[in-house]
Amino acid sequence: MSARKEKPAAELAIALPKGRIFREAAGRLLKAGLLSKPISDESRILIQEDAGTGLRVLILRNYDVPTYVERGAADLGVIGRDVLLEQGRDVYEPLDLGFAPCRLMVAAPRGVEWEELRRRMGLRVATKFPNITARYFAEQGVQAQVIRLYGNVEIAPATGVADVIVDLVDTGGTLRANGLEPIREIFHATARLIVNRASLKTKHGRVSEFMARLKKACAPDGGPPRRARKP
Repeated sequence: MSARKEKPAAELAIALPKGRIFREAAGRLLKAGLLSKPISDESRILIQEDAGTGLRVLILRNYDVPTYVERGAADLGVIGRDVLLEQGRDVYEPLDLGFAPCRLMVAAPRGVEWEELRRRMGLRVATKFPNITARYFAEQGVQAQVIRLYGNVEIAPATGVADVIVDLVDTGGTLRANGLEPIREIFHATARLIVNRASLKTKHGRVSEFMARLKKACAPDGGPPRRARKP
């Protein structure tokens, strides 16, 4: 009796964050044949089932994706490297998908230099990434008070809440509009595929096939797919 071939996406669940990463990831999944039809993050239905491939898609807030994958509610997820480094969740990170690039930067009011900040005692730094920020300034030998904010960190220096900020920068337009300029890059971030460690063992065949097809769909023209690198 011959073994039955598994559907590559059957009984797999993937967590995707609303917004830019969702749109990019959904397009790659469609290209890879892991979705049979387009999906939208604007739907009120937050768990979407693809009858054609069997893939279940969970539509979540950005910071919740690693939690759902770590706890096994989703077998896989797509999330920015910045969130992974901030949270430090126990998940497998096999693939740099290469899309949704941005940089995590230290930004200061115009005219302020990095060396000036390094000498300043009690430097106040506002950010949505307190763990990454605290580690970075400690590594640089800078005594900093890290102030966690949940949005619009660009106005923190102008309002006296902080001296500088750490935030994701794409074009830099919002920084310039608020009198700031990037002065130091902490790291470059792209979207990553993450996998639940138990799913990698119990659903190894299906997860491996999923990864192979997504790698092919995300590979730049003329080059091999990228494997994720440790920070």
